[in-house]
Amino acid sequence: MSAERVGDIMAILEKINKPEDLRIVGKEHLPELIAEIRNVIIQTVSQNGGHLASSLGTVELTTALHYVFNAPQDKIIWDVGHQAYTHKLLTGRRGRFSTLRTHGGISGFPRREESEYDAFTVGHSSTAISAALGIAAARDIKKEKHKVIAVIGDGAMTGGLAFEGLQNAGHLGADLLVILNDNEMFISHRVGALAGYLTKLLTAGTLKKLEDRAAMFFKRMHFWGSSVLRVAKRFKVLLFPGMLFEEMGFAYLGPVNGHDVFGLIEILSKVKQINGPLLLHVITKKGKGYAPAENEPTKFHGVGRFDVATGEPESSGQIASYTQVFGQTMVKMGRRDERVVAITAAMAEGTGLDAFGKEFPSRFFDVGIAEGHALTFAAGLAAQGMRPVCCIYSTFLQRALDQLIHDVALQNLPVVVAIDRAGIVGEDGATHQGAFDLSFLRFIPNFTIMAPADENELQHMLATALSLPGPSAVRYPRGAGRGVTLDMESKILPVGKAEVRQRGKDICILALGNAVGEAQLAANILAKEGISAGVVNMRFLKPFDSETVLSFVKEVRRFVVIEENAPYGGLNSAVDELLIGKDVAVLNISLPDAFVEHGHPKILREKYGMSGEAIARQVVKWCKSAE
Repeated sequence: MSAERVGDIMAILEKINKPEDLRIVGKEHLPELIAEIRNVIIQTVSQNGGHLASSLGTVELTTALHYVFNAPQDKIIWDVGHQAYTHKLLTGRRGRFSTLRTHGGISGFPRREESEYDAFTVGHSSTAISAALGIAAARDIKKEKHKVIAVIGDGAMTGGLAFEGLQNAGHLGADLLVILNDNEMFISHRVGALAGYLTKLLTAGTLKKLEDRAAMFFKRMHFWGSSVLRVAKRFKVLLFPGMLFEEMGFAYLGPVNGHDVFGLIEILSKVKQINGPLLLHVITKKGKGYAPAENEPTKFHGVGRFDVATGEPESSGQIASYTQVFGQTMVKMGRRDERVVAITAAMAEGTGLDAFGKEFPSRFFDVGIAEGHALTFAAGLAAQGMRPVCCIYSTFLQRALDQLIHDVALQNLPVVVAIDRAGIVGEDGATHQGAFDLSFLRFIPNFTIMAPADENELQHMLATALSLPGPSAVRYPRGAGRGVTLDMESKILPVGKAEVRQRGKDICILALGNAVGEAQLAANILAKEGISAGVVNMRFLKPFDSETVLSFVKEVRRFVVIEENAPYGGLNSAVDELLIGKDVAVLNISLPDAFVEHGHPKILREKYGMSGEAIARQVVKWCKSAE
């Protein structure tokens, strides 16, 4: 996006360097400012990719929050954080917003180290209420006086952690405001004059005082007073859809129009004066202000570069992605075996399981943002003879570790865990890189763990996993495959057996999954440098092919081990454990023992020495240092 174009669309926005500037600009100019913010977000995301629909849906809400509250003294915690682009624009990051999600630029999610206005680093769902309650409790212990606000989407309310936080907050009676951003995909759609009027009554305190007096009156009546009170409170559900929250100890307010900035400011100004646990129910529309995103909010949840005029994505070539191949293979497996069922945690399109769901609706389950439940649900299916495939992004699988151990592996149930977005993911950054799955899966008994070198091997591994009597995991990367020709039939691979791609006289490169292609490229480069390198596609991390690795000990004295995973617990650890005490040297190449920042995958692989060229440079340097 050119500097001239940015200047054209942000005449008022360029005056906002901190939230209090909103009040200097004046309330009457907020609609114009909101239009400018939407334009900047659309233009920037069209170039950089990102979470568009969710951020467009919260422009008015975010503007009103910063107009009424006094951040950073008041703490605003965003659940997931993919709706916080307006927040970034209003909190001193306008000048860097064009760097959104680029390497060295600002993150696509709130990060504490990026700004004092980001009260909590986020990227996963359903965490905001628990975090906000902790912040509120710390405030009270320190006897400070400021407000704490958690903004959580309706989708995130399908996660159990959100309800754990609500229950505890209601029990403690904490002074905490939870804003439920209902973007027309959950709960209520009641927005109108009556709902708005009743909410104003509630925020004014009149109806709440009457309710408290009635409760006191009925509680004084022995025997039947408490029963009458329960009936009276439940009658309130006819007017308000928030009885669940009331029962958990929250005063429920709403629903209100989340795109009426003046109405939001009025309500939030009154809410600010009320103490105790409050839940404000706000109705918004995902993609608001950009027709393609309004019409297809799921498609524009997370997008790459696209044409603003049409909403169409930029062409990425004809090579199928790993996700597409997984989805196609699942349909084939479903046709072949009626026991195959598919499970996703609110990622039907993202995991490629939408096609399976359309063909086999009775065997497809989207359980919402509930990864732990997804695994235990799969275990129940497997216990009754079904063959469940549970597809979860690597970064979200971390949330279900206990279920993997206690409910799946302990009973040795044939649950297939398909791990999408494994390894370097890219621009979503530290909260989303799939850096740990090999490490935490390898120590779990009974699991078979495999990673395909290409999309053809992915379909074979899925077929192999479905043939096993116990639990298995297949991990594969985000994005396009390597353009190999797919076999017509998916075949079952020999379990625990590596594939020797080539043998070498000087070194042996052991690689797993996506790293195999880079290892092959490195071997080709090294050949030009006079270094003969063998390449082994390990295929399986568990069972580990010790026999093949040890066969190379007789031929070479140097091993290079490559994996897109943390340095401990995965392939590098397995090889080091096997070769300890042997008269060989090992060069370990992996992701660092640190959280990997956001940036294009090619940039990150080069930085961390995992591209073919970078691997070759390291090997040449390593070999020369020993001469």
